[in-house]
Amino acid sequence: MIRYSAEYVNRMTETAINPSSTADAEAGCPQRFPIAENLCPVLRNDWVNPEYKLLALAAGPVALAVRPGQFFHLACPSIGADEPLLRRPMSVYRIEPELREIQFLYKIQGSGTRGLASLAAGDKLDAFGPLGHGFDVPPGTRHVLLVARGVGLATLAPLARQAVAAGAATTAILSARRDELMMSQDYLRRSGAEVHAVTDDGGNSDVASVEALIRGIHAERPVDLLATCGSNRLLLLLQRLGKEHGIAGQVALEQHMGCALGMCYACVRPVRIAVDGDAVTYRRVCWDGPVFDLQEVVSW
Repeated sequence: MIRYSAEYVNRMTETAINPSSTADAEAGCPQRFPIAENLCPVLRNDWVNPEYKLLALAAGPVALAVRPGQFFHLACPSIGADEPLLRRPMSVYRIEPELREIQFLYKIQGSGTRGLASLAAGDKLDAFGPLGHGFDVPPGTRHVLLVARGVGLATLAPLARQAVAAGAATTAILSARRDELMMSQDYLRRSGAEVHAVTDDGGNSDVASVEALIRGIHAERPVDLLATCGSNRLLLLLQRLGKEHGIAGQVALEQHMGCALGMCYACVRPVRIAVDGDAVTYRRVCWDGPVFDLQEVVSW
């Protein structure tokens, strides 16, 4: 388990709050928020379907300051032969200030998430953050369309609440392999979003079907902000429709990370220098993202 010294956390917090003292400020670094190594008590860690679990943590003021699209770097516990060397980045799923808790939705895929799955109420988890550049709902946004596949929903769910709170109509298209793996329809509806579910076994999650659905939604109520996470094919679809209709968009990227603070450059991804050009550069997902302009991201 990697722990950060108090001196290191304080230095990086100062960098995040006052980026004018770093080279990142010259590059227009968006980070301006407190960072802490939060030792969070586990409230519950329950299965929500056969593949995903929901982890709820008690959170202090710094952790509760997390914004939609930001993430925490989690020190996953070791169990048996599983000894995760690095922390695991995980976007926040729900932010509940009135309950003083944050929640993560995750799928068990490797040693890190197996360690998370072993946590029980009363245990503590080291959650470093909040980190990264999150979603932005520009003033005057009228209709936000969220398109998520699988666990990508976990990243977009807080955006639905943010958009509704900003007075924007919000529509969510949720995609999964089958109905039993579909998550958070009720939660999103309670948040004020209109929800459409599509599944592989239902025969309506292919690109052509989702495109027809989006076009119908846009024709009924014009969309002026697109957001996606979790699927390369959905990213490409929204890029194409965004260009065709002149709709702004944002995408949250997933990437393995080392430090999650922009220092190790282990999480760089190619992005377009100009959204309408082919020339690319490389940017850090942890520090410059994980949320990027929809059109600047190169598909993977």
